[in-house]
Amino acid sequence: MASISDFNIASTAETDREHRVLLCLLHALCDAVREKRDAESVGEILEQLIAFGEAHFTSEELLMRLNSYDDYENHADEHIHMLDMLNKIVADHTTGHSSRILGKAEEVLGYIDNHIATSDKRFADHVRRGT
Repeated sequence: MASISDFNIASTAETDREHRVLLCLLHALCDAVREKRDAESVGEILEQLIAFGEAHFTSEELLMRLNSYDDYENHADEHIHMLDMLNKIVADHTTGHSSRILGKAEEVLGYIDNHIATSDKRFADHVRRGT
């Protein structure tokens, strides 16, 4: 039978894979806007990004609760902020303000990069220590 330590290691690895997918989707969005792809293509990427982001953040937050993470609230607030940023991009896309999308997508990309390097790293360190 696998131990909680084995579970935590596997969960951390899976979370890292999900981070790569999230970043790839954001880069795909930036590329699509730069290349002036049609609205439907950009919309599909946005849909995937929102759906994947929501699923990833829910999964990560469940892991935090399972590991009694003491900074859960702040970390979850950052997830909410990222989804708010993404939803503003969707609103711009829906209303035809495509000129705003690239700057906002790059801002989200920077925010998520920083979030992974700081908040997610802090949580991964917490899981590895088993505290």
